[in-house]
Amino acid sequence: MHIALKSVSLSLLAAGLLTACTTPPGKNNYLDKTYKITILHTNDHHGRFWPNADGEYGLAAQKTVVDKVRAEVKAEGGYTLLLSGGDVNTGVPESDLQDAEPDFRAMSRIGYDAMAVGNHEFDKPVPVLMKQRGWASFPMLSANIYQDGHRMFDPYTIFNLGGVKVAVLGLTTDDTAKMVNPAQIQGIEFKSPIAEAAKLVPELRQKADIVIAATHMGHYPDGQHGVNAPGDVEMARAVKGIDLIVGGHSQNPVCMKAENVRDDAYVPGQPCAPDRQNGAWIVQAHEWGKYVGRADFEFNNGKFKLVKYQLIPVNLKKTAATADGKTEKVPYTELIPEDGKLRTFLKAYQDKGQQELGVEVGELSAKLEGDRAVVRSHPTNLGVFVGMAMMDKTKADFAVINSGGIRDSLPAGPVSYRDVLKVFPFGSTLVYVDLPGSEALDYLKAAARMTPGAGAFAQFAGVRLKVEQGELRQALIGGQPIDPSKTYRMAINSFMAAGGDGYPKLNQHPGYVNTGFVDAEILKDFVAQHSPIPAARYAPGDAVQRR
Repeated sequence: MHIALKSVSLSLLAAGLLTACTTPPGKNNYLDKTYKITILHTNDHHGRFWPNADGEYGLAAQKTVVDKVRAEVKAEGGYTLLLSGGDVNTGVPESDLQDAEPDFRAMSRIGYDAMAVGNHEFDKPVPVLMKQRGWASFPMLSANIYQDGHRMFDPYTIFNLGGVKVAVLGLTTDDTAKMVNPAQIQGIEFKSPIAEAAKLVPELRQKADIVIAATHMGHYPDGQHGVNAPGDVEMARAVKGIDLIVGGHSQNPVCMKAENVRDDAYVPGQPCAPDRQNGAWIVQAHEWGKYVGRADFEFNNGKFKLVKYQLIPVNLKKTAATADGKTEKVPYTELIPEDGKLRTFLKAYQDKGQQELGVEVGELSAKLEGDRAVVRSHPTNLGVFVGMAMMDKTKADFAVINSGGIRDSLPAGPVSYRDVLKVFPFGSTLVYVDLPGSEALDYLKAAARMTPGAGAFAQFAGVRLKVEQGELRQALIGGQPIDPSKTYRMAINSFMAAGGDGYPKLNQHPGYVNTGFVDAEILKDFVAQHSPIPAARYAPGDAVQRR
């Protein structure tokens, strides 16, 4: 797709000596020469180093795409950068069990130039993150993460593309502090990325000709970020001088159908027009390596012009009807072969993970729903099932689960350990808290206020609630009104108990007990004990009524 786009004028910097080593960026060193610069980008990889069961995405096929584009651009005398918007960690058991080693090592082999640090990079203890940093042959960037008062990562890096200097600034959502286990980020502060960008972008404009922000902040159309921290649109409006924002976190294809209106029904292979705010282009390539974003620019006499933009689908497929009335998966676009060497390298990791994950642990009569779009907005049978597993283990009266901790559904039919770990990849532990009735009611009130659509949105078991406009109007535990003088046992996870997702902090409460049992193990045992499982038994029904 070719888009005729208005060029962005870059500020010309103070004059200097006209030599290769002293000529300031943006002044005469590239006079009357047009540079072709292609930015490739991905984001929210979440452990998808291997293609899924339908042969979609995977890093070996991604390498084929990247190598082809690089060769094409080089043949035309141009330059490429490959950037990631962060969140390499968490989502696929084969990766999670191996601390995302296959993912970081494969990204190094593909030749990533830099990545933003995502919130999920903190899902495991900091020593694991430091180990991952060693596996990466490219810089992990974040200007707004501080550890003991100092920046934990390099804030930016500068590339020299044939004399044109390109600065890449890393930024991470300040929601990270409430999205990861607080116990794992002691001494780490997530400052406002917009405030840090406001300090650094003017400095970078003096050092570089082009300024790119690689961010993990999210794209919210027209800046309507709701309960989330401000994202890319808000930053672009607040900080002048950014030429391109390569984003992540909200896990959307950023394809605009009108000004400030994103096309959330984008179809793979169709044209895609990126967002633009305050002179900055904003791009994001959905999630999981489903696409490689490609932005082709021309830089001439200080002007940075977008010539063409596209999202390249990596073997994405749709369901189509066959002549005999059945269905099959067919690719949206031409299939991309996998790079043989990288596939061979990754297969050893895949095989290692498969050995541990393929064991069947139980059987379901029907799917237990954990899809992100559903579980973060509505009560689901998986929410009830998980809550009952927690109650069973702790002998609790009720359970509350943050829906952002539920990462996938449990499928109908045989359930493997792999399936269980897809639901609970984070390794949180099960805790319970013995609360007087008044405190139990206060906690339920706090849970009821969590906004639908957010990861904090609560799933429940053992309660009946009526909620009107976010306010709890009626609550029953075990079918009875809450008695303020009675003690109730509540089961939650360690993430919530530490104040994660904005829940009341309870890990210092006198009634707090951390069982030490990992959530995935509890779920696995509950599946095994109750198989074959009739899914209908766990339907939420009208237990939680919202108006």
